[in-house]
Amino acid sequence: MKQTFLLLALSLAGLAGRAQDLPYQQPPAAIATLAEAAPTPRVSISPNGQWMLMMDVQDMPAIADLSQPELRLAGLRINPRTNGPSRVMYATTLRLKRLPDGKELLVQGLPANARISEVSWSPDNSKIAFTHTTDNHLELWLADVSAASARLVPNLFLNGVFGSSHEWVSDSKTLIARAIVGGRGEVPSTLVAPTGPTIQENKGRTAAARTYQDLLKNPADERLFQYYALAQTVKVGVDGRMQPLGEPGIIQQASPSPNGRFVLLKTRHRPFSYTLPVSSFPVRVDILSMEGPVVKTLDDLPLADNVPTSFDAAPTGPRAHGWREDAPATVYWVEAQDGGDPKTAAPVRDKIFALAAPFEGPALELAALPLRFSRIYWGTDKLALVEGYRWADRHETMWTLDLATKTSLTVLFDRSSQNTYTDPGTPYLKRNELGRSVLATDATSNTIYLLGAGASPEGDRPFVDELNVRTKKGQRWWRSAAPYYEVPLTILDAGKRQIVTRREAVNEAPNYFLRDTRGGRLVALTRFTNPYASLGGLKKQVLKYKRPDGVELTANLYLPPAYKKEDGPLPTLLEAYPVEFKDKKDASQVKGSPYAFTRLSWGSPVYWVTQGYAVLQGASIPIVGEGDKQPNDTYTEQLVASAKAAIDEGQRLGVVDPKRVAVMGHSYGAFMTANLLAHSSLFKAGIARSGAYNRTLTPFGFQGEERTYWQAPEVYNAMSPFNYADKIKTPILLIHGEADNNSGTFPMQSERFYSALKGHGAMVRYVVLPAESHGYAARESIMHMLWEMNSWLDKHVKNTPAVGAAPAPAAPEASGN
Repeated sequence: MKQTFLLLALSLAGLAGRAQDLPYQQPPAAIATLAEAAPTPRVSISPNGQWMLMMDVQDMPAIADLSQPELRLAGLRINPRTNGPSRVMYATTLRLKRLPDGKELLVQGLPANARISEVSWSPDNSKIAFTHTTDNHLELWLADVSAASARLVPNLFLNGVFGSSHEWVSDSKTLIARAIVGGRGEVPSTLVAPTGPTIQENKGRTAAARTYQDLLKNPADERLFQYYALAQTVKVGVDGRMQPLGEPGIIQQASPSPNGRFVLLKTRHRPFSYTLPVSSFPVRVDILSMEGPVVKTLDDLPLADNVPTSFDAAPTGPRAHGWREDAPATVYWVEAQDGGDPKTAAPVRDKIFALAAPFEGPALELAALPLRFSRIYWGTDKLALVEGYRWADRHETMWTLDLATKTSLTVLFDRSSQNTYTDPGTPYLKRNELGRSVLATDATSNTIYLLGAGASPEGDRPFVDELNVRTKKGQRWWRSAAPYYEVPLTILDAGKRQIVTRREAVNEAPNYFLRDTRGGRLVALTRFTNPYASLGGLKKQVLKYKRPDGVELTANLYLPPAYKKEDGPLPTLLEAYPVEFKDKKDASQVKGSPYAFTRLSWGSPVYWVTQGYAVLQGASIPIVGEGDKQPNDTYTEQLVASAKAAIDEGQRLGVVDPKRVAVMGHSYGAFMTANLLAHSSLFKAGIARSGAYNRTLTPFGFQGEERTYWQAPEVYNAMSPFNYADKIKTPILLIHGEADNNSGTFPMQSERFYSALKGHGAMVRYVVLPAESHGYAARESIMHMLWEMNSWLDKHVKNTPAVGAAPAPAAPEASGN
């Protein structure tokens, strides 16, 4: 008998470390109902403001759909059956409505079981182009707006591996597309015996690189990438006529000039890299005429494998080629003047150059920037706006540029990018007569319009401003006000100050409105209902509190709909995502709006209010390093202090039971979760999804940390919860997508962390979701994830004694049979 018990114990001990074959499970009905609620449609306003396009979207595809063949090459994920991207959220229907009060029209003629993506308006607003993904190829379709009818462009199979596969020409009668090359032959075999080893070599040159997923690994991968990325640029008429332009190649971008006479072509080519994605491969930049021949080869740039790892580093030589949107045919580009290294002292970081058709003679220098180039907003000959930034102190500047007089840059805004209270907003763009997005200005090019998030001590209050860029005097048209959170989307008429907004409230789904900011008139354009009506009235409160060092923090508190204060403290789920700051004042600013509608995405913690939990969602975890100090120098101390401050505030309010709190996070939030369990005893359990736990596996920087492991080994080691696996005694649930594509969060991170925890006797469960990427998509995966989380919380948090409660009776021991 004694020997029998010994064998049974050994057997059970063996089972504890073995993988489990468990079918997909369902969470409690209340959670499942919310997770399955149909999302509100996507909405697109035509550039002329006369039409609204509403798109019902595919939500939570089946795991069978997600498990289609997939190639992971050069940083891309390709469906070899369709020659397009393998992971797309599709629209399934299209509906049109003339604004402001026209009847909704269902677009007729769509393919059965439509899978719609890449939707774009023609420059004259009369047509809509979109792709439809069939089982074996990508098609181009056109919809006539006034007739609300769609038709296929026949005999054209698109190559969509780089995303956008087509672009309108200014005449609204032509598109430039990238098509599969006819006669490219059979798919290269991956079963061919290798002819030798795969070798990489560096001959003493500094070529640091961050960690990337889905890279090429061998010559077989190279052949597959060459085969599926090979494309032909094609001029496509809306009448179905087609003409190839230029030669086939790995064409990443084919963009027509504003006047429709030229095409800017970016073609990647060999030598490929096994350590960098396709965005760093050699690239040739050509200008083609609309008749086909190459007019000008602007540049042929080498593999960008020697770019410093600093966040505002840049490759040497020309980069960021594009069309000047307000000119007929002028190409521009940017060149680093500091070797691309922000640590090199230099009065000028970048210069902007331009070359107009016929693309002969020397390029014209437009501007010399003391900061790294970020972007340019084209307007008129008299006005462009240029943005530059410096990562070290989170500094950003916007300048005005007078292209007609070639005057020097004039500072318009100069600020910290992390000071949200001073954010002036984003310049509003409109379509010009050529269908290109340019600054909306008055007749003198002195006035611009700014749409802003409106961060403030009372929460986000979006706004629309009018600003004279010469005098810097502004006027506020409108600002969102309680009890709504309202976001400006489009300026329909600047003279009448009419805008389109999206308005919502805590328990009111987002809807679209035509707002007269001068007269106050408001017209509803949509009437979408609350998809979470089954939840009842959601109780949301924005908490404001401090941690001991004086940094002010916020969190969204959600309580069960039927909760009353006399119910006392509740088991609690805290969710957060750390953010680095260079200034305590910036870190203390209020985030979000107390009036925003709560969208329950697949990863939301708010589902657990249905299970009797208090939820602290989006608890701010600022990691601050002022002056010469870097934020991560005291990462764990600030992490623990922030989490404790959130729990203390919930306890002060009488709603959080400090003895029954779980912490959860995704990606960098998962990393946070593991560190909180390693360095504090604040929590009863943790849930970490798709995280990284050993920073020596991301040695050339991660998240907001740009120092390498060799420059700051003590920081990397202190921040790696893997190094403290022997200290983690709190139960932790690890979840990871088997096909994670995010830089740094390789599934191996969770595998190794699980092994380390198991080796030290931790209470740990590791769940791998088949076919899932960094974010989860399939219905079966999401439901099972919610079941895993709910089971873990019930076992380790909810069903443990509350504060002041008598201990639960001990469970009977197993009888042994």
